[in-house]
Amino acid sequence: MKLDVLALGAHPDDVEMSCSGTLLAAVAVGKKVGIVDLTRGELGTRGTPETRAAESAAASKILQLSARENLGLPDGFFKNDREHQLPLIAAIRRYQPEVVLCNAINDRHPDHGRAAQLATDACFLSGLRMIETLDENGQPQAPWRPKNVYHYIQDRQLPADFVVDITPYWAGKWASITAYGTQFYNPSADPAAPQTYLSGQTFSHFMEARAREFGHLIGVEFGEAYTVERPVGVREIGDLI
Repeated sequence: MKLDVLALGAHPDDVEMSCSGTLLAAVAVGKKVGIVDLTRGELGTRGTPETRAAESAAASKILQLSARENLGLPDGFFKNDREHQLPLIAAIRRYQPEVVLCNAINDRHPDHGRAAQLATDACFLSGLRMIETLDENGQPQAPWRPKNVYHYIQDRQLPADFVVDITPYWAGKWASITAYGTQFYNPSADPAAPQTYLSGQTFSHFMEARAREFGHLIGVEFGEAYTVERPVGVREIGDLI
């Protein structure tokens, strides 16, 4: 299935927190979008890989995804090397996205920065015909290189290169985040469950404040911000807001 936009996340919920509003905006204008999660998030303090998978499926319905898969790379221990690049190259070739959204280049969780570089390199290598990968039927895949790779901003504040107005899609974004009931603030959660950096109400307030801050930068209510690997072009100056 060819996608217009493919979002990559080191862990299930990375995409929902960081760029799900952008995905909903793309779906609203008829684009096909999907997510590839690199790991199952098995090192998470709360929940299990099985509950994370169920939460991911629920979030996928909210985001109206055309495709989602999990590569099952080792949480916390994947590397940017051939072993871990090849399955991601195969996924990129499978979905042939025009645009790839991926983890922050530098962030609190070390997986995020590694995933960012892994995505950048895999997107480039995916265009080299001498690298051979097979599809699900064992047939050789054609090379494919996305036109653009953008890195969403996560926990750490980074200078934004551009911001997407997600104001009409804020409710959908928030619903996709709260689908991960084991990970984020949930009044119905087991009170005996260990508390984490993400699970308190303070972090939920932070996520909303961050989206409002990014929106404020461009004069709207809510935004999602990105950094770029190369300059972004527009066809005419009126495209800028």
